[in-house]
Amino acid sequence: MKNKVVLITGGSRGIGATTAKLASKKGWAVCINYKNSHSQAEQLVNEIKASDGIAIAVQADVSIEKDVLRLFGTIDNKLGKLDALVNNAGIIAKQAKLVDIDIERLQRVFNTNIIGSFLCAREAVKRMSTKHDGTGGCIVNISSSAARIGSPNEFIDYAASKGAIDTMTLGLAKEVAEEGIRVNAIRPGLIATEMHQDTGDMDRPLKMKNAIPMKRAGSADEVANAIVWAMSEEASYVTGALIDVAGGR
Repeated sequence: MKNKVVLITGGSRGIGATTAKLASKKGWAVCINYKNSHSQAEQLVNEIKASDGIAIAVQADVSIEKDVLRLFGTIDNKLGKLDALVNNAGIIAKQAKLVDIDIERLQRVFNTNIIGSFLCAREAVKRMSTKHDGTGGCIVNISSSAARIGSPNEFIDYAASKGAIDTMTLGLAKEVAEEGIRVNAIRPGLIATEMHQDTGDMDRPLKMKNAIPMKRAGSADEVANAIVWAMSEEASYVTGALIDVAGGR
């Protein structure tokens, strides 16, 4: 049997990289998409291959349509039929109130987090849908508990972008349910990853832990476990679900 193929966007670090390694251990062939982190992506590919896994790394900015088309075309040619998409690529900016957020930041966050996810989901559906000669598959969108909380005084633009992902998950799940495609969202809470560097507060997980009922930040491994489960046959009757991995917050 051939390995099932998964594309993980933004897969060179953090939750994406951890998911790539776990998926490979579960027998998936992995395409690791990255925008700028070439060396990290290649290192991850080599690590997976060293463990007898199958992996490729493909540079693409998911907010640019021609890049997305090239990304999916590369998967078609090098790995074959796509079975799963993990819409993980996303950006966050430094903590700020709305009055201090400029148009460039809004466009950057929304273009990557929303448009990028839509473009990748569209191309995945074209390949997976039984109405397009596919054999089915699944899409796992990476949202955030920020979509519920709103992230006031920090990054309401990021929170709003993830709210859009929740809505897209619900709508697309219903749209393609009869076409053999499941669509779910994983909503991480406060997770200790490199992403906090981008907010300007790397110590945020430690500072915020008392706001979490479990009194700790989560790990990338805990989120990856949920993602890979949602990709698996164990979740065969799960679609349109918004699954919180947030320590009770």
